[in-house]
Amino acid sequence: MARVKRGNVARKRRNKILRLARGYQGSNGRLFRTANQRVMKALCNAYRDRRRRKRDFRRLWIARVNAAARLNGISYSRLIGGLKKSNVLLNRKMLAQLAVVDPQTFNSVVSTVKN
Repeated sequence: MARVKRGNVARKRRNKILRLARGYQGSNGRLFRTANQRVMKALCNAYRDRRRRKRDFRRLWIARVNAAARLNGISYSRLIGGLKKSNVLLNRKMLAQLAVVDPQTFNSVVSTVKN
């Protein structure tokens, strides 16, 4: 059986991790073992938070729409139910944007729901 020369495989593997850990403090960015732990943790957090970001933004939009709706004398749930009944196809992101940027348009949307 022929002798296997691994060449620079191990060094490339370690350098790949150390490149990912660049900018970490202390030994977390310099020593392979601790850098590997930090990188694995960071990648797990990134994976989890990509999904969490969607939830967080939806909660933010709902809070903004609720606050603007209550200024117009209607609750969030009645507003959303009324929008569905009157076939207004605005999602929560656009409603929140309207509430922040253009309150007059948001007021007109609420008035269509109230009628």
